[in-house]
Amino acid sequence: MEIIIDGLSWICLLIGCGLGLSGAIGIFRFKEFYTRMHAASVTDTLCVFFIAAGMILQSGFNLVSVKLIFVVALLWLTGPVASHALVRAAYQTGLKPKLGITRKQSSLRGKSST
Repeated sequence: MEIIIDGLSWICLLIGCGLGLSGAIGIFRFKEFYTRMHAASVTDTLCVFFIAAGMILQSGFNLVSVKLIFVVALLWLTGPVASHALVRAAYQTGLKPKLGITRKQSSLRGKSST
C-alpha cells in the first residue's frame, strides 16, 4: 500500500512540476505581456494543487496536511485575483494588447461573407 501512495505522490509532484515548467516556458516564449500573464496565471493554480497533493500524500494525513490544504486555498484565492489586478493595472496605464486584426476589420469580416 505504501508503494501505491508513493507512486501517486510522485505522479502528482511530476505533473505539478511539469505544469510549472510549461508556465515558465510560456513566460519566456511569448512576446507580449498579456500572453505571458496568461501563461503564468493559468498554470499556477493547477501547479500548486498537484504539488500540494503530492506533498500531502507523502506526509500522510496529519496537521501538515491541514496546513497544506490551507496554503492551497489561500493561493487559489489570491493567485487569480493578483493576476487580474496586474493585467488590469497594465491596461489602464496604457499598455494595450496587440491584436492580429482591428475591431473594424473584425466587423467587416463578418459582413463580407453574406
